[in-house]
Amino acid sequence: QLRLVEAGGGLVQPGGSLRLSCVASGFTLDHYAVAWLRQAPGKDREGVSCSDTTGSNLKYAHSVKGRFTISRHNATNTVYLQTNSLKPDYTAIYYCAADPVALDLLGICVFPANSYDYWGQGTQVSVSS
Repeated sequence: QLRLVEAGGGLVQPGGSLRLSCVASGFTLDHYAVAWLRQAPGKDREGVSCSDTTGSNLKYAHSVKGRFTISRHNATNTVYLQTNSLKPDYTAIYYCAADPVALDLLGICVFPANSYDYWGQGTQVSVSS
C-alpha cells in the first residue's frame, strides 16, 4: 500500500519556523517528483514547492521564495519542507504529494494539484500571535 505521512505542523508565532517532513512507505521516492501544496480555508489547494526526482531542479511559489526550502533524502524515503519567517497568511493544511510524471517537457516539476496521484493526509500549520 502506497502511503505518504506528513508530520511537523503546529502553532507558531509570526516570524517563526517549522520543519515539515513526509515519509513514503510502500514505494520508493527515487523515481517520483514530489511536492508540497497547501490549502487554506475557503481557498483552492496551491503549490508551494516541488522537486524533480533527484532534487536537482526545485521550484517555489513566489509567495514563499526565500523563506521555504524543499529537500529530499531518497535513501530514507523522506521529503522535507523547511519553513522560515512564517506569516499569518501561510496558515493552511500542508500536503505532501508524489507522482512519477509530474514533470514538464524540461523535466521540471509542476504545481497543479491534479498532476499528483499520491497524497498524504496533511499537517496543519497555524501562524498566529
